[in-house]
Amino acid sequence: MAGKKMTLISWNVNGLRAAMKKNFLDSLKGLDADVVALQETKLQEPQLTEEMRSIAGYESFWSCATSKKGYSGVGAYTRISPQKVNVRLDRPEFDAEGRMIEMDFGDFVFFNVYFPNGQMSAERLQFKLDFYDAFFEYTDQLKQAGRSLVITGDYNTAHNEIDLKNPKANEKTSGFLRIERDWLDRIVDRGYVDTFRHLYPDTVKYSWWTYRFKARERDIGWRIDYFFVTRDLVESGRVKGAFIDNDIYGSDHCPIGLVLKI
Repeated sequence: MAGKKMTLISWNVNGLRAAMKKNFLDSLKGLDADVVALQETKLQEPQLTEEMRSIAGYESFWSCATSKKGYSGVGAYTRISPQKVNVRLDRPEFDAEGRMIEMDFGDFVFFNVYFPNGQMSAERLQFKLDFYDAFFEYTDQLKQAGRSLVITGDYNTAHNEIDLKNPKANEKTSGFLRIERDWLDRIVDRGYVDTFRHLYPDTVKYSWWTYRFKARERDIGWRIDYFFVTRDLVESGRVKGAFIDNDIYGSDHCPIGLVLKI
């Protein structure tokens, strides 16, 4: 596969059953990606239908919340068989929420992650920060072992003022708190690169809009979905493109993408 390009997609579908009724399969076909990572599937294992599991040309992998029904959950479709799949951080409080799929493609390790939302309470904000801690402690070990990493998903935090329409009004809102933004600063300092912002330092584009106030129609949004990669993938020239496909509907998030030379 040397010299070829691989298209990776991430999309918080805000309920896969709902998305299936909003042309999800047509959108998936149109994206024509090699790997598609889904977050917030809101499914338990028995609710995964054959139509969801078996899409022509793809293998699928799933992690569902066991702590609560109709909550969280991630899924992934891939045209390339992973060498290994893991869905556990070995932290029961995180694993019970079905927030991660790790797929080892040999050449690089791909993570699909639905990071917690901290808006509900001070406890959930702490849970979110603890999840960041545990997750990046795990990925740092792989990075230090020389692995190339792609970490995508809904990070539930807008990093800088350019990444949301109304930064001043949201300074005290979880998702744009200084303590959350500091975490993303730390990730960058630790050698992970936000591919979209790396390629488009001044582009204003969002990946999530509230369903209220006609926010999407008015483009009052937040960029909270990311493809972060280890610096080696950027420095070796393998990051060939990044995009936010906000013409695709079916969720309050839109798909984002990364094009990687393989």
